Amino acid sequence: MEDERTTNPNKTVVTVITKSPTLDGGEGPREGCLVVIYGDDLGRRVPLGSEPCILGRSSKCDVQLDQESVSRNHARIQRHRNNYVIADLGSTNGTYVNDELVDEVVLRDGDQLKVGRTIFKFIVSGNMEAQYHEEIYRLMTVDGLTELHNKRYFNEALERESSRSVRYGRSFTLVLFDIDHFKKINDTFGHLAGDSVLRQLGALVRNRVRRDDVPCRTGGEEFSVILPEISREGGMNLAEKLRASIEAAVFKFEGTEIPVTISLGVAEWDSALTDPQDLVKRADEFLYEAKRTGRNRVCG
Repeated sequence: MEDERTTNPNKTVVTVITKSPTLDGGEGPREGCLVVIYGDDLGRRVPLGSEPCILGRSSKCDVQLDQESVSRNHARIQRHRNNYVIADLGSTNGTYVNDELVDEVVLRDGDQLKVGRTIFKFIVSGNMEAQYHEEIYRLMTVDGLTELHNKRYFNEALERESSRSVRYGRSFTLVLFDIDHFKKINDTFGHLAGDSVLRQLGALVRNRVRRDDVPCRTGGEEFSVILPEISREGGMNLAEKLRASIEAAVFKFEGTEIPVTISLGVAEWDSALTDPQDLVKRADEFLYEAKRTGRNRVCG
């Protein structure tokens, strides 16, 4: 396949001409589908065939997304030879593929599409059923927006780590944090910008923790990191690195910079604790202290 990409400050335009290595591997055309990985109807599967598929707010659309940030006819996915191509239909808030604002682009297996506040994953496979169920299994443990573990996984991991600590006498540390004045970000820049901040923050956190650590999104703007076999001192060091990294990072949405800081609470498991939720409560108290004493700081 030949992709010719040109980018201006507002749009990425992709022109597709010949064969796609993704879809045309000598086996003929393969069917594609969309899976909702963030938003209403989580896990919904949208089959894609030879007919155009219109996404938008209108009840006449093939995929209706009843959100203010979605235009009546927002985007179209259509088969072009052996490719699926998504085209923005002049929407107010734009269509995103892998966080890039696009006019028209060929979809590749695994691409993420964002229309309004809904995120879809594009799947094209010879074994669609197996890949779909694999994605559903992943959604049970991963937050689709930030790609961090979700609250369900957090509770399971916390229970597992506390049991291990009791059995082997090893400690671990919990870091809780949330975004300072997140409501103000949403009110000032809009909910699409708020979602973008959460997504960028998730990527930053994933790049700052160890492989054995467990970073999670546990609420709207609330996050945690479980640190196996790390003391309070080590937890405080990591928390300060996260705080400084996020304060220094440049968060952008549609070319506008959005200042972001976080407040963090750190607590270490010890023999006096019997319930892992007591550790959460202790870390949450330190988080509250960080917010009460000025925000953008670590307490523990």
